[in-house]
Amino acid sequence: MVERLVPDELWELFQRVVPEAPTRPQGGGRRRHGDREVLAAIVFVATSGCTWQQLPTASFGPSGATAHRRFTEWSKARVWAKLHRLVLDELGFRGELDWSRCAIDSVNMRALKRGSLTGPNPVDRGKYGSKIHLITDRNGLPLPVGISGANVHDSQALVPLVQGIPPIRSRRGPRRRRPAKLHADKGYDYTHLRLWLATHGIRHRIARKGVDNSQRLGRHRWVVERTVSWLAGCRRLHRRYERKAEHFLAFTSIACTLICLRRLTRRCAVATA
Repeated sequence: MVERLVPDELWELFQRVVPEAPTRPQGGGRRRHGDREVLAAIVFVATSGCTWQQLPTASFGPSGATAHRRFTEWSKARVWAKLHRLVLDELGFRGELDWSRCAIDSVNMRALKRGSLTGPNPVDRGKYGSKIHLITDRNGLPLPVGISGANVHDSQALVPLVQGIPPIRSRRGPRRRRPAKLHADKGYDYTHLRLWLATHGIRHRIARKGVDNSQRLGRHRWVVERTVSWLAGCRRLHRRYERKAEHFLAFTSIACTLICLRRLTRRCAVATA
């Protein structure tokens, strides 16, 4: 179970970002569970959608309380964002990222608790929720990801999301962090956004309200909508159970890491065969 949820490729990358275990100067205490077993338990919670109390201890070793405590520690250390960036670096180094045509979109998630970065959803009868914003490359691989309240307009996330693209390795040449072209729907149809993208050397294809046909523009923007459906494979994201925004963002980063890892391991398997 542990090797299936945390394959060797993921474990090797995770070891590069996980902080060292704290020491007890006075000695004693219980034996600390291995990081790989705890990581497998966290991935199981993210993919299955179960609560920490429902975690099958017999399959992993650490209890739900132990896994949640380690999850909190690693979230504060930004381990999940660093892990996502490492996987992107590996994909970029192997030439698997296509920057020629990127797309931006968002998806709403209902929140069961009123925590930070939540708000009334105008399309869900005012129910409180959060919104996941992301940019994908031409293959649908998530580059940056962010969260906001459900009442935040999509257009407000474009600039910080583009600025949040990390410098990613390339097959040759310097690191890259700017797409050549960005596709967006009519929610981003604002003149100041077009000017900002043009100023930063990014060509844009933003649908114009009352002018462009959504079906025609969907020929290139469907990849980000497919990535949103991939995020739904992480059942923990079907609803926001976390009161703290950093914990919800952590599960989102884990889902993006698993999406990118599937592409990485599939290419490795083809190369090995």
